[in-house]
Amino acid sequence: MALRQIPTLERYFARQIYATVGFVLLGFLSLFAFFDLIKELADLGTGDYNLRQVFTFVLLSMPTNAYELFPVAVLIGTLYVLAHLASNSEYTVMRGSGLSPGRAALALAKIGLAFVVFTFVIGEWLAPNAEEQAQKVKLRAMSSLIGQDLQSGLWFKDEGAFINVREARQANSLSGVRIFDFDADYRLRRMTAAQRAEYESGGRWRLVDVVQTEFTRDGPRTTRMPEEEWRSAVNPEMLDALIVRPEHMSAWALHKYTQHLAGNRQKTERYEIAFWKKLLYPLAALVMMALALPFAYMSARAGAVGVKVFLGIMLGIFFHMLNSLFSHIGLLQNWPPFSAAVVPSAAFLAAAVLMMWWVERR
Repeated sequence: MALRQIPTLERYFARQIYATVGFVLLGFLSLFAFFDLIKELADLGTGDYNLRQVFTFVLLSMPTNAYELFPVAVLIGTLYVLAHLASNSEYTVMRGSGLSPGRAALALAKIGLAFVVFTFVIGEWLAPNAEEQAQKVKLRAMSSLIGQDLQSGLWFKDEGAFINVREARQANSLSGVRIFDFDADYRLRRMTAAQRAEYESGGRWRLVDVVQTEFTRDGPRTTRMPEEEWRSAVNPEMLDALIVRPEHMSAWALHKYTQHLAGNRQKTERYEIAFWKKLLYPLAALVMMALALPFAYMSARAGAVGVKVFLGIMLGIFFHMLNSLFSHIGLLQNWPPFSAAVVPSAAFLAAAVLMMWWVERR
């Protein structure tokens, strides 16, 4: 086999890796869908949450699971293919035909670019939209509230005002709205209560059945109105961010919501970390492939294919845990958001380089 046949080897690698990664991902999705189904059956019968909506919720949760599990599937799939080639001595023949470690790494990088694009597309468009719809299906069926962990409902800040919403089954239709307007010295100057708020367009909300109380030097003055226009930077897209966790939002939505929080002088660290993780996470597929490469240089006597795949599963789980752990550590220790997001991938890439150096020295 001549050196000029390296592109043929790359195509062979690509077919094997794409098929195996797809099979592993399908297996993971089936397993996690079963776990999600068992979990959701505990809420079956609550409100209008019936079996059809349970299956809808589980189905809509699958893109998010695919996004989170994809680097692990890439690691296991690539590791299996390389370990299998090594056990059959095929990889030894390839090395003898001119496939150096550098060329092998370059071939895997080319193959991995498709994984990077696939992960980015799922994380930026498919998973956030599906997760948002999944949460809405469950919230509406169970008659739940956005911000349901507070008995008083949802609270958020908009410039010099604090807004309380008792119930929000849909992000563009709010019930039990109370708006507390403060002056520059944080003295309450007006309180507006409305039975309902409907979003129109351009930051305009229509308040229905309004009671407005002005606090003046002469005392409070109350006015009742059937309707009132309320202008606010808060829109349904921002309220949707309260339904979907930051980790499941798109990078663009995280960027816009971070700007909104910063403009209202609120903490943005959690959303900034999630933003950088969203941008860097697709590159984790390349890191996982780099981590799998040293296993091709271990002799078949060093361990069976099944043992290496088991080790790959453990490494994948460890990466997934480390990725979540460093987000919390970065938040608690006030690390720069970029650092908290990049450390897990950088650590695994360094481990891959060290492993490659070790197997080459043997």
